[in-house]
Parts: sequence; structure tokens; C-alpha cells
Amino acid sequence: MTSTTAQEPICARQLGFCKTMPRARTRSWLTAGLLAGAQLTAAYTLDLSSTDSLKSVASSMTEDMMSFYSGDKPGGTPGLLPQPYYWWEAGALMGALIDYWYYTGDTRWNALTTEGLLFQTGPNNDYMPPNQTVTEGNDDQGFWGMAVMTAAEYNFDNPPPDKPQWLSLAQAVFNTQAARWDTKDCGGGLRWQIFTWNNGYDYKNSISQACFFNLAARLALYTGNQSYADWADKTWDWMVATNLINSEYYYVYDGTHTNNCSEITPYQWTYNAGAFLLGAAALYNYSTGPVQSIWRDRVDGLLNGTQVFFTGPNKDIMTEVACEPVDLCDLDQQSFKAYLSRWMAATTKWAPWTYDRIKPLLQTSAQAAVGTCTGGANGRMCGLKWDQGAKWDGSMGVGQQMAAMEVVLGNMIEQVDSPVTDRKGGTSKGDPGAGGLDMGRNDPLHRADAWPPVSQGGKAGAWILMLLTVVGVVGGCVFVLVDEGRGVKEQIEGVRDVVIVAGGMGRRRKGNKLRKESPDILGAMVAAGSLEKERGGGVSRSDSDRTLRGDEGSENEWKTEAEHVVKPVGEPPIIQVPHPRNRKPLRTTLLAKQHQRQSSKATRGSYWKENDGSGETVVDEAAEVKNVDNNNNVVETASTPPPKKRRDSDPGSGGSKDKVTLPPRKGPLKKEVRWRDTVEGGQRLDV
Repeated sequence: MTSTTAQEPICARQLGFCKTMPRARTRSWLTAGLLAGAQLTAAYTLDLSSTDSLKSVASSMTEDMMSFYSGDKPGGTPGLLPQPYYWWEAGALMGALIDYWYYTGDTRWNALTTEGLLFQTGPNNDYMPPNQTVTEGNDDQGFWGMAVMTAAEYNFDNPPPDKPQWLSLAQAVFNTQAARWDTKDCGGGLRWQIFTWNNGYDYKNSISQACFFNLAARLALYTGNQSYADWADKTWDWMVATNLINSEYYYVYDGTHTNNCSEITPYQWTYNAGAFLLGAAALYNYSTGPVQSIWRDRVDGLLNGTQVFFTGPNKDIMTEVACEPVDLCDLDQQSFKAYLSRWMAATTKWAPWTYDRIKPLLQTSAQAAVGTCTGGANGRMCGLKWDQGAKWDGSMGVGQQMAAMEVVLGNMIEQVDSPVTDRKGGTSKGDPGAGGLDMGRNDPLHRADAWPPVSQGGKAGAWILMLLTVVGVVGGCVFVLVDEGRGVKEQIEGVRDVVIVAGGMGRRRKGNKLRKESPDILGAMVAAGSLEKERGGGVSRSDSDRTLRGDEGSENEWKTEAEHVVKPVGEPPIIQVPHPRNRKPLRTTLLAKQHQRQSSKATRGSYWKENDGSGETVVDEAAEVKNVDNNNNVVETASTPPPKKRRDSDPGSGGSKDKVTLPPRKGPLKKEVRWRDTVEGGQRLDV
């Protein structure tokens, strides 16, 4: 049984929008038992009615959160979390430390916070530091911008006068993002990634729009400049037009790809709803008249939409519903509840009527969060799942600690002052044109002031360096080609032969003959296969041999028909094959291998022929094979029986098919070479 005294909105489970019903003075017995059990087992004893208790628990949680931070330790970088945490979450951490000071008045972390916020500003003071710019997204930059906006609104200690101020840094982030507003795809919006080559450049996600909207609305309220409010209106209208904000239930979906802007990614995250909620509250506070009424309705709608993130027996414990129930929250998502807690509490300052709805949700969520803080070596590290009872779920990290700390701090929202503006207590100095050097920049490594114009002296120095480089290259080539054993003229002619070979002019033609005095060049040409037959594309064995012997005056034409052709040549040279440990030049080695292959072919049916000048062919019954020993000396073998002469009139001569008839020739008998067909019609020489 419960008693009622007032009206409180409650959300329908299926639709996610709120209707009014009597508000319960006491919670259900089930929820009360859950919270009581949490207090019995948790490391903390949280008294929601005691400011001292809230501050004490928040202090311990903050200390445990900062145990993960290494920016203030030797070798660390101010403002950065260690791997595997991303840069954007360090910006969110700085915002959490500002919140801690704002609620508790404890200045323990203030110097560290100021150092981190200033160290990561980048060369143009707009949170695009070179060590992060290549992979930076609009949402990453946005979290740093919202952190410094919070510093300006809460009158956090201002930086030294020679450093950029909080308000000017927030304006710089806004200016660079406004310049990236993209109407080419989906009619507007910011892309997730800033630079084209990053995965996600083709995605327009809601958190990038939410950060931009949040920052624009708060700048409008702080400065009174209507142009910021216009950008916030423009962002809201685009979100509704693309259905990333459902205009009926005010759900905020994850995003859409630019190749199909009507296809929505339907995941809902706590930080998307929270960022739009706080921005809408700021615009309500900034506006007047009918416009203010519009923003009040939007604040109520967004608050109704957040009810989807509250689960548990009484639907009042904050949960990251897209990933917690299925145990799929990644490192980023483990921190998202911190931002919804932060921004829901801040909303009550600019939209005071929301306090009665928001404060009870923060109370039950804080008690549930404290109940999970029993893990780690110190026995008080907080877990991720707050709706699972008073137990630690085994997870811990920056995100878990930050979320628990923020929801506890939010329970003191009524005890702190409202945010200031530059007309009401604000002290931070602004710069409306800040960030101009990075506006529209599409090269992450380029800075407008990094490359000054080249002077005349610089141009002259460049020409001198180029000349020295050319001289060095040419001189090196000459040094490589010089042979100390030759004269200058021979050196030049040798270089000419190299050029001829390299140019594919290795075939002997009239008027373009290679010099006999360049055996090294010719050998290299043979080894590289530069010589070709006029037709067929293969390297002719006899052509190579004749080239090495210098028989370049022959006027005999090559014949490529598939018929036996006898072509008289001189004695084949005896090639000395070097021992592997004492290699000769490449030309000799390759020709020796070719000669060995030539000899081996003789055992597979090659034979010698003799022409006795009578026009009839004498065919050896067996071929004589020359063997080469290990010292490359020719070993004489036993002679085969003398050949039998076979004439056309002899029986079994096989007719003209088994012999080749040549016209009689005069002169001494010569060993001759017989050509025959081999694989695929290519011409090969058998000895």
C-alpha cells in the first residue's frame, strides 16, 4: 500500500512517454528492500539526506577514479588517460573534476584539471592537438568544448592571463564545428569524423550533433548572442527532419549513414538524450514568449524519452539499456551514464519544474550505484550494472567510477549555485573569432602558421641543393662505370654498348653492330637473353656462340620452318666450367651450362652427320659424347665404331624421309650441326 499527495509523471513501458498519476510518497517494498540490502553489503554507507555523507562518498569515488589517471605522473601527458582509453574520455574526466569541485568545494584536483585542459588545446587553442587530430571526431572535440564551457559557467579558476580562457576555448570549438556543417549529404548535420580517410566519415551520429547543439545553446545563454541560438535551432530541426529525434516520443537514435539518410541506426544511448536535454533547458532559459513555450515542451518530451533508460523493479534505476543487458558495453559506453546523471542534474537549474521528476531518479540510481562498489583490491571499486542488486559485477574502470561519482554528486544539486553568465557573475573572457585558423581545415597536419612564405634566399638555397644532388648522381654513375684497366675512349665506347643493350638493340643488323672489343657487354647480353631470333622470340644458341666468336660477317639468313636444316659452323668452343667455390663471370657459367645441356641431349638420339661431297649424307649410328671432369678438363672417351655409309639405293634406307640431301660442295669436310624440332615447335640445337 502507498499513500499519495501529489502528481508525478510515469512512463508507459511500450511507448516511452509519460502520463500523470498519483506520486508515491513511499516506494514499493521491493525497491526499499533492494536499497536496504545494498547498504548492508556495500563498502559505502550513503545517507542521501546528509551532505557530508554525499561529499565523503563522492570524494572516495573520485580518488579511485583518479587512480587510473597518469597525466600527473612521471612520463605521463597532462590531460591524457593511459591506453586503452581514448582522448575524448579524458575531456569528459576533466569535466567530472570540475563537477566535483562545483558540488563539494574541494580544490584538491583543481590544478591538475587546469593543467590538463590547457595542455590539450592544440596550437590554435581549439582542441585540435597534433597528437590527436589525425583520428579526431567532432564528438571527441565536443566533449572538451563542453568541459571548458562548464568551467566558464561554474566560475572555475581562470587560467593565467597569457593562456586561452575557458569561454574563448568553448567558442573556438563551436566555430570550427560550425564550419564543418555539411549540407551535401542528408541536407545538413556534422559528420562523425573530421577527416575523410577515417572510418565513420560517412556517418552522421547523434552525439556529434548533441555536443554541437549543447555547446551552441549554452553559449547563447552565457553570451546572449542570438547567432548561437540560431545554430542550435538549426541542429534541432535537422535532427527531427532526419528522424534521429522521434518527434512523438522524443527518443534520440544513434545516427545515419550518408549513403542512405533515411536508414536510421535505432540504438539509444544515455548520453545522447542527456546532451539534448541540457541544451533544450538552456534554450528555454534563454528564450522568451512563444519560443520559450516551444522549448519547454521539448524539455518535457526529452525527459519523457529518458525513461527508457531506467529499469529495475520500480523503473527508477539508470541503465545503459543498449548494452548492459547483453554484456556488450565497450570501454566508452561504460561511462555514458555519468553524462546523463550530470546533465539531468544541471537541467534542474535552467528548467526548475523538472526537479521533482529528476531528483527521485538520481536518488534511487545513486543508492543502487553505491551498492555495486565492493570490488577491486580496495574493496570499494564500483561496477557497471546498478540494477542487479547489491553486488559487484566484476567490471571496473574510469567509466564505472565516473558514473557512480556523478550520480552521487547530482543529489546535491539543490545546494549549489546556478550557473553564471557574462551578465550575471561570469568572469571568463571570450573571443567570438577563436578557432579561425582551423575553420574548414581538411589537412590534419597543416597549420596556417607552420609554413611561412619562402624567401628569395630559401629559393636560391633550394636551387643549389638541387644542383649538388644532380652532380652527385652523375658523378656516382661515372665512378661505377669506370674501369681502371681501360682508357677514356674505351670507357666511353663501353658505356655506349651498355646503352645499346639496355635499349633493346641487341640484334645484329647492318650498320648497327656491337663491338668485338666488348666481350663483357656481349656476354651480359647473352646471359640476359637480349639476343633474339628475327622470329620466334627465343634466344638462338648458335647466334650466341657465333656472337662470342665474332662471326658477324655471315650473310646466311635464319630459317624458322619446321624442317631439318644443316648449317656449317666452326668447332664449338670448349667451355671450362668453374668450381662452385671459384665462380667465373656469369657469361662463362651460363654458356657452360648450355654446353652441358647440349651434350646431354646427344644421349637422347642426337647424331653426327658427315657430308663426303657427293651429295649423300653419312649418318653416325652413335654419337660421340665429350665428358668434363671436376677440373673442367675434357675427358676423351672411346671412339664409337666407324659409321656405315647408307645410300639412296641401299635397302632399308627409308627414302628421303630419313636423310637430308644437300648439293655437293668442295673443300675439306667439316663437322656440321643438325637442327630439328623440339617442344612446341621451338628451334633447338642438338650436337
